[in-house]
Amino acid sequence: MSFKLPKLPYLYEDLEPYIDRKTMDIHYNKHHATYTNNLNNSISNTNMLNFSIKEILERVHVESSIIRNNSGGFYNHNLFWEILIPHIKYTHPSPDFLEIIQKNFNSFESFKDNFSKVAANHFGSGWTWLCVKEEKLTICSTANQDNPIMFGMGCEGIPILGLDVWEHAYYLQYQNRRLDYISSFWNIVNWIKVEENYKEAMKK
Repeated sequence: MSFKLPKLPYLYEDLEPYIDRKTMDIHYNKHHATYTNNLNNSISNTNMLNFSIKEILERVHVESSIIRNNSGGFYNHNLFWEILIPHIKYTHPSPDFLEIIQKNFNSFESFKDNFSKVAANHFGSGWTWLCVKEEKLTICSTANQDNPIMFGMGCEGIPILGLDVWEHAYYLQYQNRRLDYISSFWNIVNWIKVEENYKEAMKK
């Protein structure tokens, strides 16, 4: 199996003013493309050649750091692009999904505050996740290109929403203002896709 860089569901400039065109271009064509190419190269002579990306992620703790980093980078960015949407098409959580969020975090604003704090306080490069774990929603964070599907992360579950807090995701536009980047993120979340991810996770 050869993994392919997915086609973005929008143009690079469509996420402006919250994520600028140049950042999107570099993030997608340089960073994500490199993870994709390196993943294919790193598994080319292994028994993972015919594995799905989730099968690779579930066992990378016993494999090389190269496979771990690049499989995570490939998967994490795939999910990230899918849960973003141009702000002119902004969606809100459906009443049913909003009720689920409120049940787990007391309120939608409380959820956003909790998620934002975890993202802001994450030291260095990494990701912040909204996951389904044992039919509940949880928020956690991982370093580098790790994710909750990997074993022993201390952040287990099925990710349904993720925020990239590597500097390459925001530094051209926001410099060191990670808080501003996190705040902007909420204007371009595709809640329809997040709810679809939730429903899929609940089937497993």
